[in-house]
This record gives sequence, C-alpha cells and structure tokens, in this order.
Amino acid sequence: MHIITDGLNQTNSSWQQQLNDLITQPAELAELLQLPYAAVSQAAGDQFELRLPRRMLDKIEPGNLDDPILRQFLPQTQELTSPPDYSSDPLDETSTNPVPGLIHKYHGRVLITATGQCAVNCRYCFRRHFNYQENRLRGPAWQGVLDYLAADDSINEVIFSGGDPLSVSNNQLARWFSDLTKIAHLKRLRIHSRLPVVIPSRIDQGLIHTLQQAGLQCVLVIHCNHPREVDGELRQGLSQLQRAGVQLFNQTVLLNGVNNCADTLVELSESLFDCGVHPYYLHLLDRVQGAAHFDVDEGQAQQLHQQMRARLPGFLVPKLVRETPGQPNKTWLHI
Repeated sequence: MHIITDGLNQTNSSWQQQLNDLITQPAELAELLQLPYAAVSQAAGDQFELRLPRRMLDKIEPGNLDDPILRQFLPQTQELTSPPDYSSDPLDETSTNPVPGLIHKYHGRVLITATGQCAVNCRYCFRRHFNYQENRLRGPAWQGVLDYLAADDSINEVIFSGGDPLSVSNNQLARWFSDLTKIAHLKRLRIHSRLPVVIPSRIDQGLIHTLQQAGLQCVLVIHCNHPREVDGELRQGLSQLQRAGVQLFNQTVLLNGVNNCADTLVELSESLFDCGVHPYYLHLLDRVQGAAHFDVDEGQAQQLHQQMRARLPGFLVPKLVRETPGQPNKTWLHI
C-alpha cells in the first residue's frame, strides 16, 4: 500500500529542488504517513535532524511503524539513551583527522569529508555527532588537503564522503577533481553516496560528464539497505553510469528490523546486480550513540551471511565486516 499526497511525485523535478524540499519536521512526517504522533520523537529530531526526501514516502506503508524503510529515518525515543559502549565517535576518527576535511585511517587511501550535508539523515549514521564545522573544505582547508596528499606518495586513492559528496554541485566536484589530477601518485577516485538511492535524479548528465572527465579511475559506492529502495529511476541512472565507465558497488548496514532477514538480503543482492552494482560490504552497526536499537548480534549476522552464501553465487555475497578503531583494515567476520 502506498500513499499519494500533493507534491509527493517529484520524479521530474530537479535533484536540487528535491534536496531543498525535504521533510524535516517529525510532526509532518507523522501526518503524511498516518503515524501516531507519540511514536515520533521531537526530542530525537532536535538532537539529530530529520531529513527525508518526499519521494521516499512512496516506499513506506502508511501507519506501519515497523516498515523497514521508515525505521531507517524515523526519530524515536530509543535514540535518547545509549548503552555505555556506544560513543559519539565510535570509529575514533578524531585521532585520524590530521588536517581539516581529511581522515587517514588506512594505508594507501584517505577519506575527504566533502560536506556535512546529506539528502537523508539515517538514524544509525556513525557520523551523526561528527564535527563538520571544523572539517569544512573552505578557503585554506582544501589547499591543506592537497598539500597533505602531495607529501605522501603512498596514497593512491581518494575517497569522497561526508555528509554526502553528491549534495555538492557538479562544478564544485569538477574543481576538486581537477586539482587532484595534478598529484601524480593518485590513481583512483571513490565516491560514497546515499543520494542516488533517495534522489536518483542526482545522476544527471552533468554528473556523468564530470566523472568521465575526472582524470582518475572512478568508483561510486552507493548505500542501499533494502530491496524496496531500488526502483526504475535508480536502475536507469545506474545504467547510465555503468555505460560511462564508472565502477559501481554497494555498502549495506545490517540493521535490526530493516534487513536482518536472509530473504531480504538475498533479494537486495539480486536487485543490485540487476542494476550493474556489485555487493561490496555488509557492515555490522558502528556503535554510535543513539543507534543501539538497530544492533544485530554478531552471531546472528554470521548465520545470515552463511545463509546468503548458501543461496547466492560468490560474486553476489558482500563481505561481512566490522570496523574497529586502530585496526589497519576492516575485520572480516565470515564463518
């Protein structure tokens, strides 16, 4: 069952318009989806803003608090308390932030926090408490990032993350990419983005041209957690990127009440591959304050992964991983 409301069908509007017309008030979300107002926490929304593109409402069953799409974005009272082993910086990124706007955790690659803006605020986001104000790529900060990269020839890959780097204009992305091509030891450009999934019109001709002209091998890693997030508009956009030579991967976070079911995970892998996207990682939850209600026990996660391996060819099975601060790589949890 899907809800139809005025202004809901925004397929033909520009991605900028959709990004500027998000649902940000819990009361409005409750009204649009026929939810009891008591089930939506304004206090949780005050701590971490609700941000949801209106087109996503079509994917949510009205009145169903257990809807797997809704659960990812609904501010709830469970966010207001956290167990003691949950922190505001679960991956200890503060200690791997050598210059503003850059995180350097692993050999050979760095992550650039291109922006603090997202099209959607996922309630389990491990950077929901990140200090984007001190990591803005403005003025001398970008030059500081370039100087850091130029000084370390062991770095061959730059990862744009955030926030969501595709909330930035194509012109700004092109300027950044042009600067990076001047650093001879860089080979790959990777972009991690949720935006194509929630606002597929972001995959416009300008973005495709920008990636084709980037001068580095381009990889786009989307973030899709449930097969109902995959629709015709997303398939069309991903197909265009694939034809343009962009390598496509997906990262999924294993979330209680969203996708902790083998049938769902198998369907997600099949749906993604039909779009030309390779399943990459199945992440265990990063233990960030406010997200404990999404946690899936490691033993259950391993059982689910084993069921996926029994039902899918190997190339459709994402790696089951946990990220642990201070480790030189992500920890594989296969059994």
